[in-house]
Parts: sequence; structure tokens; C-alpha cells
Amino acid sequence: MKVRHLLSAAALVALPLIGTVASAATIEVIETFDFPGAGKLTQPQKINDRGDIVGTVIDAATGVSKGFYRSRNGRFSGPFVEPNDTGGLTNGRGINNARVICGNYTDGSDGRSHGYLLAGHVFTSFDVPDASETLPFGINNAGDVAGTLVASDGVTQNAFVSVGGAVTIFAIPDAAASLAYQVNDSNQIAGFYFDTDSVTHGFLRASDGTLTYPIEPEGATATALFGNNDSNWVVGRYTDAAGVTHGLFFLTPDELVTFDYPGATFTSFNGINAQGYITGRYGDADGGEHGILARVNLNGTSNTSTTLPAKVTKPVPSPPVRSGMAAAAL
Repeated sequence: MKVRHLLSAAALVALPLIGTVASAATIEVIETFDFPGAGKLTQPQKINDRGDIVGTVIDAATGVSKGFYRSRNGRFSGPFVEPNDTGGLTNGRGINNARVICGNYTDGSDGRSHGYLLAGHVFTSFDVPDASETLPFGINNAGDVAGTLVASDGVTQNAFVSVGGAVTIFAIPDAAASLAYQVNDSNQIAGFYFDTDSVTHGFLRASDGTLTYPIEPEGATATALFGNNDSNWVVGRYTDAAGVTHGLFFLTPDELVTFDYPGATFTSFNGINAQGYITGRYGDADGGEHGILARVNLNGTSNTSTTLPAKVTKPVPSPPVRSGMAAAAL
């Protein structure tokens, strides 16, 4: 039985960081946006260096999910559906500078998730060999893909990264499920994992396979890292003991900057590009979800810096075998 946990071109030169620290950074909202049409939940996922955004739009009445693309000038594509989606669920997850999109869809006959790549108007299947389910979450400019998979036993869930077509499967030690959410052009990965109590924690994976975990604010009840850019600036979200979910950003895991959209009790940062532009979403009091386009100001003044507790850095071990299936957070 699967247990699904649901949560409410070339590398660019890194921007200079001399004399800047994460606690001095501020987040500026550029605009909010909604996929056209009434009764739609807008859930942006990633943003490329051109400013193009990919995400998921959900019909609030039916629960049907479809992918969307938003160009840098604010124009939306029509909603797109992977041709093999018979389960009413297509997610737009990642996008690179060549506008290649990755994501996942559901086969309605067995409820299993499968991956796809979308270039232009052409869909290509993307499933890790011998996996019973594959969910791609992020794609870099070389076309390398990161995500999570369920092994052929239908139970074990680990993270994966496909670099040049060679797939590496890895897991956080003692995790019930591991999810790689974005890979940058240096093959550094940001993601999160479920522990055996179904609590989520953030992690980073270096290009040599070294894992840094857990990454979370003190007192957080759930933390997820969703995106990193080519400078390895990271975005995500965490939930506090009062049940409020905050967007987060950091340059290093030693301290972070939190952000709340005014009046919202749910804010999530899901993607960040090389110029420090962020996309994500916030929830309103009526249950609506709306897209955010923001940017990082490294020279600002912030009183929302949060010091992180001690973390563990270890080389990657062989993947453990765990029971249960954890569905990806959006």
C-alpha cells in the first residue's frame, strides 16, 4: 500500500557576493498573477534566466491539474496536458533557458506517476529505467533532470539526478522518502525528505555527492527546499508551530531570510533564477492561490533573518529501502 504525503545555455557567471550576507537581503514583490479564468488555483514552480515561468493550474471545482507556461512579458500559454494523462493530473515542474519543460502526469488506470519533457509542442516520455513511478521536478540548461522515483518494488522512494543520460539514485540516510527538486548547471541539488514520522526537512547535495541535512529553521514543523540557481542561492518554504507557512531564501544554510505575502498565512518560494528573480505563490483567506514574481535585494536591510540549527554533512551512502510513497509538494 502506498502512503502519499501531501503538503497544504552555458553556466552563467555568479554574481559577486563580497561584503554581502543573507541576513542583509530583502525580498521585493514585483507582481502577483493568476492564470486566466475564474475558479483557478495558480501554482508557479520554476523560473528560467529569461524570466519565463512554468507551473500548474488547478480547477478548484474539479481538482483537475494542467500545466502552464508564462512568458517574461506576462503572456500565458493555454493549459497543457500530457497526451497520456488519463488521471486528470499534469504538473508543470521545471524549465530551462531553452524553454524545455519537465513535469509529471498520472496514469488513471493504476494511479502511477510518470515523467515527461516538453520542447515546443512535442512531449517526450521521461521515466527512469526499472522505476515504477518517476516524477521529474527540475531541469538545468544542459538538459539534466532531478526528481524522485519509486523503485520497481512499488515501495522504495529515493531521489534521482540524470546527468548526460546517466542516472544516479540517492537518498538521505534513514529517510522514508527523498525528493530532489532542482539541479543547477554545476549539478548542485536542492530538495527535501520525509523522515520516519512523515516530517519534511530540507537538504542540499553538492556536485561530488556530499549531502548537507537537515536544513530548517529552529522550531519549524515542516521544511521544503524547491529551487537553487547557478550561484546555489536557494528558495523554499517552512511551517511554524502556529501553522503559518513562510517563504524562505538563503545564500548559505547558516542563516535564512523569511518572507510572508501581506495578509497570507501561506507563502511558498519555488524557483529562483540567475538574476535572483523568484517565483512562488501565496494563499488567500478564501482558499485561492496566486502566483508571485519577486526578486532578492542583497543590499537591503532585513529583520526577518533566522539562524539555523546545526546541520550534518556526510558523503552519500547507498540508498536505504523504506516503505511508503511520498507525493511531491507543490
